[in-house]
Amino acid sequence: MPDLPMPDNARDSAGPGAGKARPAARWGTTGTVENRRPGMKKSINLWAFPLGQKMSLEQCFELAAEAGFAAVELNYDLEGYLSPATSDSDIVAIGKLARRSGLEISGICTLLQLSFPLTAADPARRAKGLELTGGMIRAAGLLGTENVLVIPGVVSIAWPKDTEPVPNDICDRRAREAVGKLIPLAEQAGVYLTIENIFANGYLLSPQEIVEFVDSFEHDRVRILFDTGNIMQYQFPEHWIPILGSRIQNVHFKEYNKRTNEFNLESFRTLLDGTTNWPAVMAALDAIDYRGYLTFEYFHPFEHWPEALIYQTSAALDLMLASPVRAER
Repeated sequence: MPDLPMPDNARDSAGPGAGKARPAARWGTTGTVENRRPGMKKSINLWAFPLGQKMSLEQCFELAAEAGFAAVELNYDLEGYLSPATSDSDIVAIGKLARRSGLEISGICTLLQLSFPLTAADPARRAKGLELTGGMIRAAGLLGTENVLVIPGVVSIAWPKDTEPVPNDICDRRAREAVGKLIPLAEQAGVYLTIENIFANGYLLSPQEIVEFVDSFEHDRVRILFDTGNIMQYQFPEHWIPILGSRIQNVHFKEYNKRTNEFNLESFRTLLDGTTNWPAVMAALDAIDYRGYLTFEYFHPFEHWPEALIYQTSAALDLMLASPVRAER
């Protein structure tokens, strides 16, 4: 399996802890924090790990499990461990490798739908985006995860530089057509198309807009992936959550600092090192009875001691999950 690096000591069978999250990471001097929200599961995106640089895929999975995560989110790209070139058997092997480490797979993420928007002015680029998203759906079915991230449309984006803006009404029409074509694939694979609120794409910029978009399909396979950080430049996640309500299928936790004046991939912070009102976010998730993954999304690992980011994130999520539940407020 050349595109799936695995150390020689990879295990051939599941250990006694397979399928269960390891004990929560210890922090400070108080020991393990009690999780008052057992229905919410700690997850982390693999972009936070030095995969292919300092760690193999198995080592990333083992670190996530040892740090106390219940799940990992995988990333689909043009090449690498999960791509259009990855065979069905290798995709199945990735799922087994995660489960041997005691992890679930919380979903499949990508940035490719920004490079190949489903609404692009170039028909070839649109077709490529639809093809890549179909590949993500196929991979999700093989991995046994229910959640596939979908960026439905882009009016304009800062990257790549050779894309031209798309008028809002045309973007909206193309986005609806594209998601309509993807629904049968999602049904067949048994996955959800989780429509994500994206920053700087000029489309679906309010909670009311994304609610109308999702509801227009009248289909249970079209849900929402809510990202807390992507709206933080001008808005607040605790205001979106009550409006999105039970449509939320999956959640990305991203930290953002409103004290900065830039908004790009480098603007996002480690958890708690920003201005997000996390107690209000957790209260809002309690109020809609959200039960699912809380996935930390961060776009580059620490250069030195990269495991520190993983343990730090786990500890921050422990504190969020241990804060008083709604009934005690």
